[in-house]
Amino acid sequence: MKTLKIVWIPVLLSVLLTACGGDDDDSILPTPTPEAEVTVSTVVDVAVANGNFTTLVTALQATQLDAVLDDPNGSFTVFAPTDAAFAALGQETINALLADTDTLSDILLYHVVSGAEIDAATAVSAAGTTIEMANGDFVGLSLSGSDLLVNLSTVTMTDIMTDNGIIHVLDSVLIPPADMGEPTDNIVETAVNAGSFTTLVSALQSAGLDTVLADETATFTVFAPTDAAFEKIDDQALADLVADNDALTAVLLQHVVSGAAVDAVSAYSLSGTMVETAGGEMIEVAIVDGVLTVGGAEVTTTNIYTSNGVIHVIDTVIVGQ
Repeated sequence: MKTLKIVWIPVLLSVLLTACGGDDDDSILPTPTPEAEVTVSTVVDVAVANGNFTTLVTALQATQLDAVLDDPNGSFTVFAPTDAAFAALGQETINALLADTDTLSDILLYHVVSGAEIDAATAVSAAGTTIEMANGDFVGLSLSGSDLLVNLSTVTMTDIMTDNGIIHVLDSVLIPPADMGEPTDNIVETAVNAGSFTTLVSALQSAGLDTVLADETATFTVFAPTDAAFEKIDDQALADLVADNDALTAVLLQHVVSGAAVDAVSAYSLSGTMVETAGGEMIEVAIVDGVLTVGGAEVTTTNIYTSNGVIHVIDTVIVGQ
């Protein structure tokens, strides 16, 4: 029995050692875990996924600007009009814009700040100023209560974050301002030629202010009441005003800002503030329900450029400031 034990022990050890050696030679290394794929959500991706910007996305595709805003290496701030905002333009206008990609591109780029991601806090802190958009034109930022306004549009939602920018939602479409051109007529000549400011021109002549506003060496902003605006005043009250040169002059000067041509975008940025008129009076500039008002009068037409300033048309005579 002792002999058998002596024989089998070396054999058993040999088998065990062989088995252990086999495990070392045939060991399997663990399979590397693949790195997780990084998903990038660009401005375009987020707009498409949201579902409320189908017209905007269609417009971007029509102008090939979707490729620009889809650049993961870009940095953009986009003020994005909703489908309802575009619908307010009317389908005929939308169709015309989709067929005119140059004009459409200009409008779309007027909603984009390129190279910067401006969050809501930064935009609010910039209220009262103008900022340059991707098409080279400017917008005016202002506040109406707690609402941020961009020109006449209200921002209804802020800080939709994407991997290449920030989206703020607008309730209306921004329209770029018309180019100034090279006007040759001064303020008085422009008002006379328009044909809808006969009462204003007559009043300016009575007060001797027509020569002032025709001065080519000076610069003015005029908030011009139409003939229809003057017709809102009682006939006797208007006759009394015209007969009182000092009172007439004071009223007319409430419609003039001297020394500056305040265009519409600059006026938008002044919403919620008081501006000094040529007569030394202070009048309020405000945006009310998407309409620019000055001294309580609604501005119906903006940016009529002249050789010595700019005219904005108003629907009411400013009195009693």
